[in-house]
Amino acid sequence: MAVIRPRRSAEDLAGRAEHDLVGIIRMPESSVSPVTAIVRRIAWAVVALFAAVLLVYLDRDGYRDVNEDGISFLDAVYYATVSLSTTGYGDITPASDSARLLNILVITPLRVLFLIVLVGTTLAVLTERSRQAFKIQRWRSNVRDHVVVVGYGTKGRSAVSAVLSDGVEPSRIVVVDTDQAMLDAASSLGLVTVHGSGTRSDVLRVAGVPRAKSVVVAASRDDSAVLITLTAREMSPNAQIVAAVRETENVHLLRQSGANQVVVSSETAGRLLGMATHTPTVVDMVEDLITPDEGLAIAEREVEDSEVGGSPRHLPDIVLGLVRAGKLYRVDSSEADAIELGDRLLYIRKVTPAED
Repeated sequence: MAVIRPRRSAEDLAGRAEHDLVGIIRMPESSVSPVTAIVRRIAWAVVALFAAVLLVYLDRDGYRDVNEDGISFLDAVYYATVSLSTTGYGDITPASDSARLLNILVITPLRVLFLIVLVGTTLAVLTERSRQAFKIQRWRSNVRDHVVVVGYGTKGRSAVSAVLSDGVEPSRIVVVDTDQAMLDAASSLGLVTVHGSGTRSDVLRVAGVPRAKSVVVAASRDDSAVLITLTAREMSPNAQIVAAVRETENVHLLRQSGANQVVVSSETAGRLLGMATHTPTVVDMVEDLITPDEGLAIAEREVEDSEVGGSPRHLPDIVLGLVRAGKLYRVDSSEADAIELGDRLLYIRKVTPAED
């Protein structure tokens, strides 16, 4: 008979302690992997061991074996091993003054180093979970006005690249996905990652959506994007939510769910493909404008006091439009004839010098 397990409540993850979130939330780590760190520690331990073996073997005449048959290289390895591990059976002992002095000045420090390496490795493994829990606790208590990206596929990665190019710190970007390979790729960039489905409210709450500045919904399915947007808007009424959909007919669902901006990925790609058949250079220019880290880019800035009252068409910058009270006006509209205090300008910004 099959056992039906009770469904977890929506607050399962959000109500957990930080040590229970280790493995779900992943904080950025240093570039050295745990395996590499352990291998390095073992290498240092082996170096210390063989240094002790060499010193004992070179001074083998100063040691006494209970068998009275002399100290071989294997005996030197045996003595160094039991000495550095503090086992010390006593069957091989330093007899001469030089051998005893060597043990005091060299073997004992090597023994301490050997133990530090081994104990340090053990403690590093045992305390990794506690260290992660502490970092998660500190991050959850301090994170504010960050960016949450739900879905780290092609669209999500491009969105993160654009956000990073705007100067946002990687630690202020949270990626939510169910694919561990995708999360590993995001973590390698220094991003905070949360393992889980963005359609679950507890996962979004753990990602800090209630305190996020922006939420990027880059789900692979339109129905998932609608549910994620609806949940995110309920948690954060003031966040800027940008969602991507595949089909135009679903745009109104995303807007009704609370998305501020909706990007139709398939339709946009289709337009570019159509334009490329007869005006490929136009497509090149569009690609240049939407690539934020090279060439030209579309940017937004506040108006300067000296610009108030003037026309945006007469500015040195190439102005495309202005934003007034949250509404965009094209530069050729009558509302954009004169710049007002508090307006923001959309203009073309030079990112890198033009190629020769």
